[in-house]
Amino acid sequence: MSAVRAALRISRRNAWRSRGRSALIMTMIALPVLVITAFLTFAMTAEVSPQEGMGVVLGTADARLVLVPEDTTLRQTPNGAVSNTDGERATAPERTADEVAALLGPGTRLLPFSTGVLLLGAERVEALQTDLRDPLTRGMLTLSAGRLPAAAHEVVVTSAFGLRPGEVLRPSGTAPLTVVGVVEHPYRPSLLKVAGLDLPLAPAEEPGPMGEYGTGWLAATTRPVSWADVPELNSAGLYATMPAMLTDRAIYTYLNVQHVVGIGAMVIMVVLETVLLAGPAFAVGLKRRRRELALIAAQGGSPRHLRTIVLADGLVLGGAATLVATPLGIGAGALTAHTLARWGGQVGPLEIPWPPVLAVAALGLLAGVVAALVPAIQAARQDTATVLAGRAPEVTDRPGWPLAGAVLVLAGLGAIVVARRQQDTVWVFAAAVLVLFGLVVLTPWLVRRTGWTAARLWLPLRISVRDAVRHRSRTASAVAAVMAVTATVVAVGIGAYSEYMDRRNAYTSARPTGMLAIWGGNVGDAAWTRLRAEAARQLPGVPLAAGYHARDAQDHRYALRYTVRWNGTRTRRTAAIGDEALLRLLQGRHDPRAAAALASGKAVVFDAAALRDGKLALRASSTSGPARTFEVPAVLATPADEHQGGALLPRALVESAGFTTVERQLYAMHRLPANSTLWRDLAKVASRVSVASEEGYRNLPDPGLWGWLGGALVLVVGGTLAATRLAAADLRPERATMAAIGASPSTLRVVVAGQALYISVLGALMGLAAGAATGVALSRPMTTRGAGDVATIAVPWPFLVAVVVGLPVLATAVALLTRTSPSPTRRFP
Repeated sequence: MSAVRAALRISRRNAWRSRGRSALIMTMIALPVLVITAFLTFAMTAEVSPQEGMGVVLGTADARLVLVPEDTTLRQTPNGAVSNTDGERATAPERTADEVAALLGPGTRLLPFSTGVLLLGAERVEALQTDLRDPLTRGMLTLSAGRLPAAAHEVVVTSAFGLRPGEVLRPSGTAPLTVVGVVEHPYRPSLLKVAGLDLPLAPAEEPGPMGEYGTGWLAATTRPVSWADVPELNSAGLYATMPAMLTDRAIYTYLNVQHVVGIGAMVIMVVLETVLLAGPAFAVGLKRRRRELALIAAQGGSPRHLRTIVLADGLVLGGAATLVATPLGIGAGALTAHTLARWGGQVGPLEIPWPPVLAVAALGLLAGVVAALVPAIQAARQDTATVLAGRAPEVTDRPGWPLAGAVLVLAGLGAIVVARRQQDTVWVFAAAVLVLFGLVVLTPWLVRRTGWTAARLWLPLRISVRDAVRHRSRTASAVAAVMAVTATVVAVGIGAYSEYMDRRNAYTSARPTGMLAIWGGNVGDAAWTRLRAEAARQLPGVPLAAGYHARDAQDHRYALRYTVRWNGTRTRRTAAIGDEALLRLLQGRHDPRAAAALASGKAVVFDAAALRDGKLALRASSTSGPARTFEVPAVLATPADEHQGGALLPRALVESAGFTTVERQLYAMHRLPANSTLWRDLAKVASRVSVASEEGYRNLPDPGLWGWLGGALVLVVGGTLAATRLAAADLRPERATMAAIGASPSTLRVVVAGQALYISVLGALMGLAAGAATGVALSRPMTTRGAGDVATIAVPWPFLVAVVVGLPVLATAVALLTRTSPSPTRRFP
C-alpha cells in the first residue's frame, strides 16, 4: 500500500472517529464556498439577459417600434442608443400606421400598442394597451386564469394584484374596469401590471430608458429587420427593437491586466479566508493526535509520512466540504433569487455559472490542504520523545514576525495611496490584500499584547482572555478571519455609500422641488389659449407663471442651451424664458437685485460656473433649423434649492437676438395629489401636452450593502462560533475544575462566550481600521470622473455600527447558548 493511500485511510478513519471536530473543519471550509457559490448562482439567475427578456418586449413580432418625443435627434448603433433632446417631456410626432409599414417593406403587418401607467388611487401601476389575442403578443404575458380582454373596459391583471376574474378595478377619474383574466409576467412575479384594449393611460412618472414607454407598433415583416433599416427608422422618429440587436452585436470577451489582478485578488482572499477559518480546527486536531503521530514516528515513520497524514486530513475534509457546500450554495442562490423576485425583483431560469462555481470548489479544496499545511509542518518537526513522555511542546513567538507584519501593512498603505489615483477600483483591492496579509502576520503579537486587559475583567472573562492569549495560535487565526471579513465589508460599505452620496450631490434640476410644469409643445395659438384656460380651471387659486418658446423667422422652434460642470459632471441645461413671476418661483422669494437685472434685459443665472466676465454663452439649436451661438449679459442669483441650477432669460433679450417668443409653458409651485387626473384632463383639450412635477432626488442607498452584511453575518458568526467550540474543547479541564469548586452553568457559559466576545471584538476593530483605509481609497475612483475632481467620502454610520458592534454582540449572544456541561476529566497524579 502506498504512503498516500495509507494516509488517506488514516485521515478518513480519524475524521469519522472525531466527528464533531471534523464537522467544524468542514463548516469552516464550506462557509466561504457556500456563500460565494450562492452569490454567483443568485447573480446569474436574477439577471435576465437580453435573449431571455426579448420575448417580453417583442412577443413573436419581428420588430418593436416606439415613437420618440418630438425635437429628439435619435441615432441607434449596435453598441447602444444616442439621443439629444431639449429636456422637456414632449409628445411624439404624428405617424400613421401606413407610413410606418412603408418603411419596413410590403407585406408588413402592424399591431398598435401603448405603454404607460394606470392611476389606481394613490398607486401608479404599469399598463399595456394592445390586443393580447393577437399572435404577435404571445410570450409577453402568460394567461393563468380567465380569458383575454375582448372589449373596452375589460382588462387582465398580473397575479401580484391578488384579484380574480369578475372583480373590478377603479382607476382615478374614469369608468371602472372589469378583470376578465389573470396573467403572469415571465420574469417579474411581483409586477403590478394591467393590460387591455382601451386604457386611460397616464405618462410614466419617470421618463425611463429610450423606447420603454410610449406609443408604437409590433411589426410582422416579410424579411428580418436589420441594422441597415435602423437609420431610416430613426429619421422617422422611431426607436427600433429587433432580434438583430442580439445576433448582430459583436461581443468580445478578453482578459486585461485589471481583470487578471482582480481575479488574483479574489482568489487570494477566498483561500486566505478559508485557511484562517479552518486553520484553528486543524491545529486542535494536531494537538489531539500528537501521541498517535509520535507512535507512527517511533515505528519508523519519517517526517514526510507525518506531513502526508496531516495534509491528507485537509484533502479529505476539504473535498467533503466542497462536495456538500457546492450544491447547497447553488440551491441557496436559486431560492434567494426566486424569493427576492416575489418581493420586487426579477428572476430568470436557473443558471449555474459552472466555470466560476467549479473554480470556487477547487479553491475550497485547495484551501483545505493549505489550512493543514502549518499543522503538517509542526507534526513533522515535533519531538517524539517529548510527546510520548506526555510533556507539552514549548510554544515560542517568532521575534521577526511583528516587524514583517508592520512592513507589509506600511507597504500596503503606501500601495493604497498610489492605487486610489487609478480609475479602476481593482487596484485598491489588490493593494488592500497587502494590508490584510500584514495584519494576519501581526495578529499573534496583537493577541499577546491585549492579554493585559484580563487583569481588569470579571473572573469568567479573565479566564476567557487568558486562555485565548495562551492558545494564541488558535485565537490569532480566528481573529484574523473575522478581521478579513469585517475589513472587506467595511471597505465596500464606505465605497458604495460614498458613491451614493456623490450621485445624490450630483443631482441637479433647473426647477425647484415642488414645481409643477405644463408644456404645450407645438400647439397652435387657439389650442394654447384653451389649454391655459383649462389649466387655470383645474388648478383654482394656484398662481401660474408663463414660460415662452423661442422661434425664428421661419417659425422653427429653438432651444437655448448652455453647458456647465456640476459636481464634476458636464451638464447641459436649457435656459427658461419668462418674466419676474417665473423668477420669483425659481428663487422661492422676491429678489430685488435679480428682478431689476431681469427687467433691464439681463439673464439671471443660477450656475456660477456658467458665467464668464458677466456673460452667458448660449447655443441655439433646433431639429429643423441651423444652430448658432451667442453671448448675453447675465448676473448671478441664488436659486430656491441648493441642487438647483439653470438660467432665466427675459423676452426682450431673446427677441433682441433675432427670435420671437410665444407662450407655451406654465409653471406653479404646487404638488399634485397621487390620484390627480390633470394630464388626462388637459390632454382632452390639446393632445400635445406634457405635465411634470419636480420631486427632487429620490433614489435610496444601495440595498446590496445589507446583502454584504448578511454574508458577513454568516462568516463572522459562523467562524467565531467554530473557534469558540474549539476553545470550549480545550477548556474542558479548566471548566471541570471550575464546576468542581462550585461554578454555576451560567458562569461556564460566560467563560465560553467570553472567547467569542474577545475574538469578534478584536477582529472587528482590526477590520474596521483596515476597511476604513480601503474604503476611503475606494471612494476616489468610485466618485471622481477626471483630474481635478474632488472625491466624495461618506461614512454609513448605521451600517458600520451593525458590522463592528452588531456582529460581535450577536456572535457572543449565540455563544451563550453553547452547551457547557463539563464532562469528567481523568487526572493522573
